[in-house]
Amino acid sequence: MPSPSRSDFGRPRALHWLILALFALCCSGGVFAAEGAQRVDDYLNGLNSLKADFEQFTFNAERTQMMETRGTLYLQRPGRFRWEYAGPNPQIIIADGNRVYLHDVELKQVSHQSQAKALRGTPALLLSNAEPIEHHFEVRPIESTDGRDWVELIPKDAETDVVRIELGFGKDTLDSLIMEDSFGQETRLNFTGAQRNVQLKPELFKIDQRAVDDFLPFD
Repeated sequence: MPSPSRSDFGRPRALHWLILALFALCCSGGVFAAEGAQRVDDYLNGLNSLKADFEQFTFNAERTQMMETRGTLYLQRPGRFRWEYAGPNPQIIIADGNRVYLHDVELKQVSHQSQAKALRGTPALLLSNAEPIEHHFEVRPIESTDGRDWVELIPKDAETDVVRIELGFGKDTLDSLIMEDSFGQETRLNFTGAQRNVQLKPELFKIDQRAVDDFLPFD
């Protein structure tokens, strides 16, 4: 899930990667063996908000590292999130329940799309409904070699470019996420400082139009 470029917002593939990562992070909690799907469903039932820092590493099909980024994630159910990329070209992705916005801070430019269209066909729908995880994924445990408890998710949606997600749990929280797409590209995320059901300011999920010169719709 590389940090979106200034011309990539209209590509559903890039947005699907982001949304899948958000969904997987929401599933942090004790997930073990055959109980994985039920544990994930139980966790989502009690999840209202989430804040976490992340490190992201992107590799090509030959597993050569292409990109390294860092940032912070904020999530407010149902259907609102803020994904902040730090660095020399800071970008912010916001979903406010109606639309999804990509804010290029340096260019003072925002691209936006209806949230229903942006999330259509993605597992992010789980953030706003009560469907069990097995409606969207095949869930199975993976043998651990590093002391973590690993669970593999295979999307059932044929339209997504993501072919595999692995969740790694240390103690009681998700700390690792691996995603592979149909082109062989792999994205790895490490999460730290996750805080569940914290109080988040409503302003986090709004675009400050005073800091923006151009709004570019993709609908």
